[in-house]
Amino acid sequence: MDGSVRRSLVSLSDFHFGAVATETIEDALLHLAQQNEQAVQAAVGRRGSFRETRIVEFVFLLSEQWCLEKSVSYQAVEILERFMVKQAENICRQATLQLRDEKTEPQNWRALKEQLFNKFILRLVSCVQLASKLSFHYKIISNVTVLNFLQALGYQHTKEELLESELDVLKSLNFQVNLPTPLAYVEMLLEVLGYNGCLVPATQLHATCLTLLDLVYLLHEPIYESLLRASIENSTPSQLQGEKFMSVKEDFMLLAVGIIAASAFIQNHECWSQVVGHLQSITGIALESIAEFSYAILTHSVGANTPGRQQPVPPHLAARALRAAASSNT
Repeated sequence: MDGSVRRSLVSLSDFHFGAVATETIEDALLHLAQQNEQAVQAAVGRRGSFRETRIVEFVFLLSEQWCLEKSVSYQAVEILERFMVKQAENICRQATLQLRDEKTEPQNWRALKEQLFNKFILRLVSCVQLASKLSFHYKIISNVTVLNFLQALGYQHTKEELLESELDVLKSLNFQVNLPTPLAYVEMLLEVLGYNGCLVPATQLHATCLTLLDLVYLLHEPIYESLLRASIENSTPSQLQGEKFMSVKEDFMLLAVGIIAASAFIQNHECWSQVVGHLQSITGIALESIAEFSYAILTHSVGANTPGRQQPVPPHLAARALRAAASSNT
């Protein structure tokens, strides 16, 4: 590939805001909001998550090695998350049925669980490959590349096994793998902020948002645990409170406003209240929720200590301070 072609590809990958008609943005935002509401409702009563730090880090590093877009790595994590939850639910369902049926061999479900563990890396790589195919305009990871990677890790899989693995993931998710990611919500809200006269340029916020979104994925459980404790103002949430909070973990609109608010505070804290006010008017999410989420993200990114203090500021007090600042300036 010569230099001119390479430069043209780089320029095509640059992200531009303000190039889409407002009517199109309104329709797209409404569609994302509807998808988000469906995802939040579907998460009610669900327990467990596979957005574990080591798993996410593996996906991110693999996507970086294969030169994939950031959106691909996020989508791969979401595909893997939903696939693994489905598999875990199926195993639990079979175990429950077998316990009720005395004639059924009790070892069958254990074999399924062991098989799931043994094929986890293969399934993970299949999720990354599927995500790359959804962004076919950029780069698709070939079977040869995948098989060479697995072989380097000591896994001897065939092309047929690789294809079967992709098909297993697709069937398990009813072929619904073109999942929205938090990045889509972040970029859509940044587009709207640009039209609403946000004082911090969208392109400036975008770069920081990507960094913070990586952080949230890598520290998913700690960040959401601190958010849960702040929301109930209790350091020891009950099991029931944790289960009810599962829907919050699937609320990508809430995550997006938290990411943007935290990015605005890092970029220009004097404009933070204006950005938060815009986000509230666009999404309808309460200032309290935006402040608490942005503080949880900031705590894990730039730290909780304020200048001149030895002890961290209590989360509920810091969140209240941010809410008060937003309310007094919007």
